[in-house]
Amino acid sequence: MPGSVQSLERAAAILRAIAGSGGQMGVTELAGAVGLAKTTAHGLLRTLLSLGFVEQDADSGRYLLGTGLLDLGSHYLDANELRSRASNWCDSLAARSGCSVRLGTLAGFQVVVVHHVFRPDDSAQELEVGAALPAHATVLGKVLLAFRPAASRPPADPRLERSTAATIVDPAALTAELKGVRGRGWAVQREERVPGEGGLAAPVHGAGGLVVAALGVTAPVPEVFGSAGAVRPALLEMVLEAAAAVSRELVRS
Repeated sequence: MPGSVQSLERAAAILRAIAGSGGQMGVTELAGAVGLAKTTAHGLLRTLLSLGFVEQDADSGRYLLGTGLLDLGSHYLDANELRSRASNWCDSLAARSGCSVRLGTLAGFQVVVVHHVFRPDDSAQELEVGAALPAHATVLGKVLLAFRPAASRPPADPRLERSTAATIVDPAALTAELKGVRGRGWAVQREERVPGEGGLAAPVHGAGGLVVAALGVTAPVPEVFGSAGAVRPALLEMVLEAAAAVSRELVRS
């Protein structure tokens, strides 16, 4: 029994190290991070790999969190709990930014909207709670695809349907876009699902550092981008702060 418990502790330490890195780690790097011999770390990684708790990049050989952990996370965190934890922050973000706010989770290659706050004006708007949106054409979807365990690989589903002239429908281009999202920690879209609409979104982290949702805003393009075409810094800061606040709520729960 003591040996088994020690193995669990070591495996958990490896998973935490990968999650804390925000990306991928090699076996030597992981062994050093958790204080294990390289052979011991490699043995644990092989077990975690067989369980789907880690994945190995085919090109680099480095390890990243696996879909098995995401499956566990989705079971403990249902849409109602996620919405209740995020509701106040979403309301505040809509009021401060003047944008509509959506919170979504990934289901296959679609984003399911679990919470939607209208932009605080008199414009005609349609409630999208429960809607399934194409992940590749939405700012929420870009975040969720970028931070899924298999983000370093090309999308498994090649059927990228076009919503507007700006929709990314080339798998290689989408892979490059997702790499950029993961690198900077947030996503942006300009008229990729709805003409005239822009958006920003950031990841929401749950226990263990896993990305369990995305939080974002949408508004007319001029309200998201300044005159030079760059994202408005104040709006980006609001989105990042709100996503971080929801993440803290989930970790404390």
